[in-house]
Amino acid sequence: MAKDQEEIIVDVEEVYSKTEHWVVENQKSLTIIIGAIVLMMVSFFAYKNFYLQPQEVEAQEQMWQAQKAFASDSLDQALYGNDVAYGFLDIIDNYGITESANLSNYYAGISYLRLGQYEEAIQYLEDYDCSDIMVCAVALGATGDAYMELGEVDKAISYYESAFGHNANDLTTPIYLMKAARAYEEVGDYSDALSLYSRIKQEYPNSNEGQQIEKFIARAEGLSGK
Repeated sequence: MAKDQEEIIVDVEEVYSKTEHWVVENQKSLTIIIGAIVLMMVSFFAYKNFYLQPQEVEAQEQMWQAQKAFASDSLDQALYGNDVAYGFLDIIDNYGITESANLSNYYAGISYLRLGQYEEAIQYLEDYDCSDIMVCAVALGATGDAYMELGEVDKAISYYESAFGHNANDLTTPIYLMKAARAYEEVGDYSDALSLYSRIKQEYPNSNEGQQIEKFIARAEGLSGK
């Protein structure tokens, strides 16, 4: 056997020997660590299957009544519920860890926006942790609408830009491009407004906004001196 091979074998055996020695010396600590990991896994499984899942099912059963009231524009009932059913605020308070409670933040925000209670709308819309691509854009745009109503145009623009930049699509993107452009006009920034109007014309000509965009472009060009 070559000397180099002998040295490699010796080195490997030495490593194994040191490893075994370390394991023996630290066996108690390793047992505690492994036990803690197993306990965490078992606890998470139990939490998810025996607590969180039943909470989610219960929240969904409560939520459909609030959604029905929302759809019929009975916004007070949608928010606050009644003697026989929870409203969105009840669901948020009682099932806060569930996805239904998270979605209730969105519904509550939109309800408050429709009721003209803009600060409350912002509070709940900003608490909504969105996952659905389309709903995310609407939530961001609705937050922008609330800030516009409060006269905070710069914040509104920021949310509109987030809304149209979130996920480009033919439905929501031209809507929020238009809202952002109109907000830029509100603060006298006609150049940026014109840029967004032009983008609607180029990228979304068949949208409702695209079909009437020429008059907005003409106005922005006139006001910007172009």
